[in-house]
Amino acid sequence: MDALNAIAASKNATAPQVAIAWVMSRGADIVPLIGARRRKQLEESLRALDLNLTAEDLTRIESTIPADAVAGTRYSEDQMRHLDSEKRAAGN
Repeated sequence: MDALNAIAASKNATAPQVAIAWVMSRGADIVPLIGARRRKQLEESLRALDLNLTAEDLTRIESTIPADAVAGTRYSEDQMRHLDSEKRAAGN
């Protein structure tokens, strides 16, 4: 969070905006999903579209959280079985 906060401060933005901008930098085929309960939250998140992350910014973010440091499923194995409805429907 320190790296995101520092980059955000240098760009007069928030850490979530920097995180969204980073996701958008991954390629045209990657779309960040933004959750917002209020219009103000959505408007704030959409300001990430105006952020320009430099190559240095991206390197700093990526070196802070290496890709191989995040792994696994979102839910426990038991919960994942309940979410895997496509496989159940196909008889797998």
